[in-house]
Amino acid sequence: MRFYNTLTRRLEEFREIEKGNVGLYTCGPTVYDYPHIGNYRSYVFEDLVKRVFLHSGYRVRHVMNITDIDDKTIRKANELGMPLAEVTQKYIDAFHADLRALNVLPADVYPRATEHIPEMLKLIAVLLEKGFAYVRDGSVYFSIERFKEYGRLANLDRASLKAGASAAVDADEYEKEAVQDFVLWKGRKPGEPSWPAPFGEGRPGWHIECSAMSMKYLGPHFDIHMGGVDNIFPHHENEIAQSEAANGQAFVNYWLHCQHLVIDNKKMSKSLGNFYTLGDLLGRGCDPMAVRYLLLSTHYRKLLNFTLEGLEMAGQALARVKNFVFSLKNVEAEGEADPELAAVIRASLAAFSASLADDFNVSGALGVMFDLIHEVNARLNALTRADAAAVLAWVERLNAVLGVLGEADAGPLEAEIEARIALRQQARLEKNFARADEIRAELKKQGIVLIDTPGGVKWKKE
Repeated sequence: MRFYNTLTRRLEEFREIEKGNVGLYTCGPTVYDYPHIGNYRSYVFEDLVKRVFLHSGYRVRHVMNITDIDDKTIRKANELGMPLAEVTQKYIDAFHADLRALNVLPADVYPRATEHIPEMLKLIAVLLEKGFAYVRDGSVYFSIERFKEYGRLANLDRASLKAGASAAVDADEYEKEAVQDFVLWKGRKPGEPSWPAPFGEGRPGWHIECSAMSMKYLGPHFDIHMGGVDNIFPHHENEIAQSEAANGQAFVNYWLHCQHLVIDNKKMSKSLGNFYTLGDLLGRGCDPMAVRYLLLSTHYRKLLNFTLEGLEMAGQALARVKNFVFSLKNVEAEGEADPELAAVIRASLAAFSASLADDFNVSGALGVMFDLIHEVNARLNALTRADAAAVLAWVERLNAVLGVLGEADAGPLEAEIEARIALRQQARLEKNFARADEIRAELKKQGIVLIDTPGGVKWKKE
């Protein structure tokens, strides 16, 4: 398996630190508002990467942080006049609900910044002791001039850094041009939560949070760190500096970053009215699996242009897969499995895996999937149940990686719907066709399509 490492700016073969195991840290949400679909492009890509490793036989230890204390969360709580924990919990709950809707596998740990203050204080103390940090006006700052490797990840010019080295910045986020010493611990300010510390009461800066939490759950040196390209600087650059300065060793071997999502070729903006949350799209009746499919369908290192027309096309592509599964489940011919088809399936699975092992080439993987769907559809009338079972197992293997088929697409109908289908059958036996048609229409409104065949009633989801 190989993929692009932002740190070295080249494709690299993956070599895990501990054989068969992957330590994976992904930057989670700052919980001051509902995430937009651009955020979810990163989260869905991270889920794909995790699934590819699982598909390849690795064990994955996945940590995704929750930033529940920073400039934005404090500002939101103050605007609403509510306790910080109450505000952040609302958005944490919404975030997890969205992840479930998008069929994102849960992380092993979701550490919250407010629950890891002791680890942050310990890390800051080490940086002070080693001379990489200093106290000024009750706050603690990291000296980028003292860390000679600063700027590697963002490919910054070392000569240009020296000009700003005597200045310090308190903001959690800032522009690339504002390269300055960054804050590790912010001295107490009115209207902000604070914790006691040896260097003065205050609260953590944003960057120290991820270093402390990733090291607690994955150790001082782990395999992969992921996020959006907007995290490269300053956040991930600062994580590397403070972590490697404290530990005296490499922090992360591979850095993966997902490109931005744009709306109709424009940057998302509330003022332009093109700012979508997942809730906005679901409120329009969009299928969350179609959203997932669209977010996955463009290579992660390319800009993704999101349009409602594109979402509709994603839904149509997904419908092709669902109809294919429906057809396979209704193959009734008995007989032996076709060895030629079995060989085609094996070759298809190998090609699918090879595409994803090449820098997570999801476009190639989807092409492999639809090629086999086309080939199997061409010989559908000649399939036996054994053949259909083999192809369905192939679909399950692919979907374990792509995650675009919800459980309802592969499992039995809910008991309530089964009962209503039985009522319709009874109405037909009683020649109450008006009632039978009424039940069919009710089920159709719920996305359940009934198909009457000589072998009985078949169903599928729209």
